[in-house]
Amino acid sequence: MVAAAGAGQTAKLVLTRSQMSDGNAGFLRAARDGNLDEVLDYLKGSTDINTSNPNGLNALHLASKEGHTNIVTELLSRGANVEAATKKGNTALHIASLAGHLDIVNNLVEHKAQVNLQAQAGFTPLYMASQEGHSEVVKYLLANGANQGLSTEDGFTPLAVALQQGHDKVVSVLLEHDAKGKVRLPALHIAAKKDDVKSAALLLQNEQNSVEMQTKGGLVNDTTKSGFTPLHIASHYGNTNVANLLIQRNADVNFRAKNNITPLHVGSRWGKLNMVNLLLDSNATINEKTGDGLTPLHCAARSGHDSVVDTLLERGAPHSAKTKNGLTPLHMAAQGDHEDCARLLLYHKASLNEVTVDYLTPLHVAAHCGNVKTAKLLLDRKCEPNAEALNGFTPLHIACKKNRIKVVELLLKYGASIESKTESGLTPLHVASFMGHMNIVIYLIQHNANPNTATVRGETSLHLAARANQSDIIRILLRNGATVDAKAREQQTPLHIAARLGNVDNVVLLLQHGAAVDATTKDKYTPLHIAAKEGHDEVAQVLLEHEAQHDITTKKGFTPLHIAAKYGQMKVARLLLQKGANPDIQGKNGLTPLHVATHYNHANVAQLLLENKASPHATAKNGYTPLHIAAKKNQMDIATMLLEYGARPNAESKNGFTPLHLAAQEGHTDIVSLLLERQANVNAKAHNGLTPMHLAAQEDKVPVAEILVKFQSETDTSTKAGYTPLHTACHFGQVNMVRFLLEHQASVNATTKVGYTPLHQAAQQGHVQVVSTLLKNQASPNAVTNNGQTPLAIAQRLGYISVVEILKPVTEVQGIAPATEDKYKVVSPETMQEAFISDSEDEGADDFLPQSPIFGKPISEQHVYVPYYEGQKMHKNYKRDSLLSQSREDSISIGRGGSASPLDTSFDKDVQRRHAQDLRTRQISQIGASMRYPSYLENGPDYEAEMRYHHGDTLSPKDKADGSKSRNDSVFYPGDYSTLGSNQDSLEVSRDFSRGDSTGDMFEDDDPYSKKRRDPDLFTEDLYARQSFRYGKNAPQLASPARWQDSRSGDRWGPGQAISSTPLQKSTPMRQDFVYQGQFSSTPSTTDQDSLSAGFPPDDSLFLPAADDDDEKIKDYMDAQITSQSFSAMYSAAPPVPSSSNRLPVGSGAEANRFSSYSGSSFSTSFDPDNVPVDRSPVYSGKLKWKR
Repeated sequence: MVAAAGAGQTAKLVLTRSQMSDGNAGFLRAARDGNLDEVLDYLKGSTDINTSNPNGLNALHLASKEGHTNIVTELLSRGANVEAATKKGNTALHIASLAGHLDIVNNLVEHKAQVNLQAQAGFTPLYMASQEGHSEVVKYLLANGANQGLSTEDGFTPLAVALQQGHDKVVSVLLEHDAKGKVRLPALHIAAKKDDVKSAALLLQNEQNSVEMQTKGGLVNDTTKSGFTPLHIASHYGNTNVANLLIQRNADVNFRAKNNITPLHVGSRWGKLNMVNLLLDSNATINEKTGDGLTPLHCAARSGHDSVVDTLLERGAPHSAKTKNGLTPLHMAAQGDHEDCARLLLYHKASLNEVTVDYLTPLHVAAHCGNVKTAKLLLDRKCEPNAEALNGFTPLHIACKKNRIKVVELLLKYGASIESKTESGLTPLHVASFMGHMNIVIYLIQHNANPNTATVRGETSLHLAARANQSDIIRILLRNGATVDAKAREQQTPLHIAARLGNVDNVVLLLQHGAAVDATTKDKYTPLHIAAKEGHDEVAQVLLEHEAQHDITTKKGFTPLHIAAKYGQMKVARLLLQKGANPDIQGKNGLTPLHVATHYNHANVAQLLLENKASPHATAKNGYTPLHIAAKKNQMDIATMLLEYGARPNAESKNGFTPLHLAAQEGHTDIVSLLLERQANVNAKAHNGLTPMHLAAQEDKVPVAEILVKFQSETDTSTKAGYTPLHTACHFGQVNMVRFLLEHQASVNATTKVGYTPLHQAAQQGHVQVVSTLLKNQASPNAVTNNGQTPLAIAQRLGYISVVEILKPVTEVQGIAPATEDKYKVVSPETMQEAFISDSEDEGADDFLPQSPIFGKPISEQHVYVPYYEGQKMHKNYKRDSLLSQSREDSISIGRGGSASPLDTSFDKDVQRRHAQDLRTRQISQIGASMRYPSYLENGPDYEAEMRYHHGDTLSPKDKADGSKSRNDSVFYPGDYSTLGSNQDSLEVSRDFSRGDSTGDMFEDDDPYSKKRRDPDLFTEDLYARQSFRYGKNAPQLASPARWQDSRSGDRWGPGQAISSTPLQKSTPMRQDFVYQGQFSSTPSTTDQDSLSAGFPPDDSLFLPAADDDDEKIKDYMDAQITSQSFSAMYSAAPPVPSSSNRLPVGSGAEANRFSSYSGSSFSTSFDPDNVPVDRSPVYSGKLKWKR
């Protein structure tokens, strides 16, 4: 030993991890066993005094647990960590308190152990001592600052756990130290739970001495976190002894806990008859309702406590009381199959057929839950076996849905209709087939259910079984007379449905029973089309093996291969090609599958088609090759592939446009470079003379222009009308492109066939920056057109003030001014009027759409009409036989291609969905457009207009039934306005505006809806109009035309007439015209009610006043099946008498007094008549301003 010790002093001792672990374990073992000498030996070595086992227990923990006071004292004297915690958060003080070792607890506290430290779940040393009944430890901890108010995570305090465990001495100690009563809860609840009257009395004995205990009615009515009082707890367990004590101490027998639950609800729910009687004897309210509307009788009936039900009924409980959802106690009894409770309720005259808010009877509920006994009782008492719920479901439907075969048998025995239908036309067999309940399907068929009955959508049970992938049901139905090729409303057969879902087994099964493999839907889709769309190659394989035709086209001209190409279904496309499908087959408008695959950017399908000899040169109806589409859509990979397969880069469309034209217009630089590298003609001209450079100039695609110039593109090439790229850029206001072309030596004074230079073009369009740029580059301001007009003359004619200010100082030549009554025609360069394949998700839309659509009608049909004054007389002279006057009027006609004209349009559509109270989905659609027209006067006003359109909800079935719902069409200009009451077949207009003393009103001064404001500097107008009429039974008879009453004058007016202003007075310096015209017609109705709907003029119509002309007719735009409505308005106003020199005075001549007029675009909505009557509320609003 000595030698070993000497060696240890001269050599370094190396211990392995296992040796260290063994040493620590021995140390902990010695501490646990109370072997002080061994503990000291370990501590003399390298053992850590705070080392612990995997659970976190160290030597101090173990010694404290086992009560080894001497070891605890030694460890503390050597610096053991008194606050070290186990993995569960327990310190040595927790452990000693739990074990009840008072000496060790004392020792630990003296060494500063924290008496209120909470372990996991909130346990304190005091809680642990209380739990085990160590009263002396409890007393010591309380004397040293332990807080008995600290509770565990579940809300238990030391007092509560002591009560629960029955440690009376500990309870007494704790109560003695709880002078303020702060910790007596949930102790009282625990006493109530245990029916511990003694403890409860002890807890309540000093309550009257504490102010805090008297809050909320005192401790006896205080609640835990769950919201229940001690009386609720006593009621739950039926502890009448403690309940009596609580009631004697003024417990509130009607106290509402969370959700308004009273003690009587609790006692009834748990069937505590004695408690129920006690509470009722103590004046508990027998019909008190919870937040959900449950009475104590509901609670007892739902739980099947027949004795409590009987007691409550005998003591006057209302048997017809309903919950918020309309459930009666009988519904509750039916739900739980509590036959005796149901019998008692029926004995007390409860209604057999009482319904919920969803029109469910007790029999519906019993059927839903499969409760045969209660269902039989109800049927024996003659309840209605075919009662219909809100959606038309009968008890038999519900039993079929929930697979309650015994209830089905019972219902049919008692006369339930096997062919009853829901609102959507579902029979019980439909429901069972869809749900896949084979035993019920067989039973229903055995009882002569018709497998071919159709729903309102035309679907049979076989359709629904196919939709739900119920193969066994399909087999049963087919063996029992189901028509294999039954067609639904859209002509779908079950085979179409199976093909869409990709269920090969069902497809085979249907085909084996003779299903027509090439049956077509309303849109001429075969099952093979549908399989191609969904990518179900196995289904397609089966269909083709059964000789499905792969060249049948849909209504819009697509074969299955087109469909596979559109949706990128590679496997189906390959299968079709293997089966002999023609890769170049042409659909509508001459589109081949390769066109379609290119348009939708499915490069893998395009590759497959090309590998199978699809022609890259195939042309559509408009002459487009696949390369044209790839160029426009920027499909770089497909374009490269097409060129590799020999596509011609200079292929021309029907109008002479090449792929390079399309790529240049769209600004696709990579495609442009690719095409030019493959020898595309950089100066290729379309039939109207447009080159790629023209189109790049039109769209301001400078990066494309740079590439074109690099490949020797001409910058001064002209179209048939003589337009150069610079003309085009100037017309469309593309100042960046203008600068680029001028930098590349474009001719700044080139002229068109009608003598227009780029400066003329820019002046005509009002592009200030372009005009300035041209002048800086030596453009001639004195050049005249073929009809003698200078750029300045054009700008003055169109009212471009800023352009006039730039041109006037530099113009020396006086242009020829056209007569004021002449219509000025905007001169525009050619544009590419091509058509492209639609991006529509289905083929329901046209496969081709016009390029560059604008809001409303094409721009070539848009006109801005400018009536004018001569003195006090405004020239219109509108003819009755023409909506657009041919007499003296000043107007601008915007020609096709003038999309960068003074009319700047935008379109936005937003669709939102919400749910009405009748649970039907409604849509709100808003369409808005903002427009700005420039002034038509040199010093005149700017005109701004803003439009909003809204259509609202459809009528609910209830509104439809009572026939009293009114429909409102509103026309609204924001501002001060008055409204007209609903349900009046009249139209009222009110407006207010301001402009000093000289401002006149279009109505008489005594008009009740007229208001006036005064503002010397600004003319504004606010207009509100409402017209309302009725749908349904109270609608006007359609035998005679509907007419409205003009309340101002007493005149009546009908369709084709307009509200116009009062005659213009000599002292009135302006005029307003508001036109609102309507057409009425009837639409088919499924009821006996008359139906009234309105149709208004189509998009972009200008209707002029036709006052006092009762014979005026307007074309009926109503369709027999679709109701449409649109709105057209005209507004015109002259500037008021000027208050400053920049206002043009009335009487200074027609040229000076012209003013702007606006013809509002219309909006149309339509709806399917299957969607029940519709209540639409269109709103058309705008604001009008005259600016200095």
